[in-house]
Amino acid sequence: MPGRVLYMWFPHLAAELMQRQKGRASAGGSPLAVLRMERGAWRLSSLNKSAVKLGLQTAMSLADAKALVPDLGAVPEQPERVLAFLKALTRWSLRYTPWVAAEPPDGLVLEITGCAHLFGGEAALAQVAHDRLRAMGLSACIGIADTKGAAWALAHFASSRMQAISAVPAGEAQAMRAVLGALPVAALRIDDLITRKLQRVGLRCIADIAALPRAALTRRFGPLLAQRMDQLFGEIPEPVSPMQIEPPYAVRLHLPEPIGLTGDLQAGLERLLQRLCLRLRREQKGACALRLSIQRCDGSVDAADIGLARAMDDPSRIARLFERAIGAFDAGFGIDALRLEALEVAPIKPEQMHALGTHAARDDLSELIARLGNHIGFDRVLRFAPRDSHLPERSYALVPAASFTPMPFEYQGPPRPPMIFTPEPVMALDQSRGAAAAPPARFRWRRTPFETQDALGPERIAPQWWCEDPDWRSGPRDYWRVQTRQGHRLWLFHTPAEAGRWFVQGEFL
Repeated sequence: MPGRVLYMWFPHLAAELMQRQKGRASAGGSPLAVLRMERGAWRLSSLNKSAVKLGLQTAMSLADAKALVPDLGAVPEQPERVLAFLKALTRWSLRYTPWVAAEPPDGLVLEITGCAHLFGGEAALAQVAHDRLRAMGLSACIGIADTKGAAWALAHFASSRMQAISAVPAGEAQAMRAVLGALPVAALRIDDLITRKLQRVGLRCIADIAALPRAALTRRFGPLLAQRMDQLFGEIPEPVSPMQIEPPYAVRLHLPEPIGLTGDLQAGLERLLQRLCLRLRREQKGACALRLSIQRCDGSVDAADIGLARAMDDPSRIARLFERAIGAFDAGFGIDALRLEALEVAPIKPEQMHALGTHAARDDLSELIARLGNHIGFDRVLRFAPRDSHLPERSYALVPAASFTPMPFEYQGPPRPPMIFTPEPVMALDQSRGAAAAPPARFRWRRTPFETQDALGPERIAPQWWCEDPDWRSGPRDYWRVQTRQGHRLWLFHTPAEAGRWFVQGEFL
């Protein structure tokens, strides 16, 4: 028995997705177009049914479309959102068959061999899927055939608004050739350039091409045309490669009675966290971002997202981060369902605890970073990270604290002060130590007089010749570690090109 393939084509996918998000009516809404920037001009890339009925077409410029339909709604395209929605439709289609693959940007292919009888046959399966998609506000054209290429051709060119489902009988080669032969050459999934070349020589339908010698077609139009013909009629196999879909890390709680108190919400969240974190621990993973959704009695839904500084699987610590979000929820007439989902997970490697309290201190820091990040934004919570540079100003960098992963870094060289700042001038009160290159015996810094007790140096640091730095235009610097009688340990330097001028750039603890 030959395999059977069902192809779903969504001709208005991007526009209908935007229509769903804007809350417009799925059937008789106002005209809506999705725009794409091409060569400095906006053009229509997707239209909803209302816009098509008014005579608009894809690839039309926005100016021409506005001239025909002044009240046309237009939004820029969001291909990443459309792709995410197509993947969601792929998961939704798993109810019909376990072999489902996404065909970006607007198609799904389903291997339904041995599955159709569970729904009363292929026609019944296709009709059920079509009705459910229409209830979601999506237009779909469905084709069913023995091969993927034939199902694609039927969905794109044999289906229509009046007959959205087209199929050819299983295993009947003559019937399939008759149905496919009447379709235009564009049904072969070939480039527009090859399609125009074929039409220019009078080859307008697949039957015209099937009657010609294959070698002559290959010499004139390339190997792709012959390959598509073989795939269309099953002479070359084209298996369906299903997308690997990982089950979502989500748990749900349905309440017997509506709740509205903050304490009840917190208790429900703790129950959900226990179940979610148990699964994460079994898989040695932790949550990096979570979403808590509430469903009210009137059907409305609200959600709150939090981010974590690092992957965590501790229910008690995660629950504390939701306190602010729970307090902001409006219960309305009552909440009857809760849903918790880990939007992003990451592996957690088992670690050996070397010192008592090490993990607790790290968890406390991560919780503090998460609290600050959820309140003011994770891009505003920064920390210092070491950099491999011999220049003091370039030996560290400010990085987001949440995304920073400590790496083993060993500095090899003279000690550096933990406090490094912009060079500040020093006023030498005398130069009684003799050598002009040595730190002054008495100097004033930040309006405070100091006396040099001991000095160790110099350490010469040269600028990076391959990188222009205005702070190092004066040339190399000679650094000294100076111990003062007042107890301060300072990091002084001077440039040989500017004898007698001293600066403080750091302080040792």
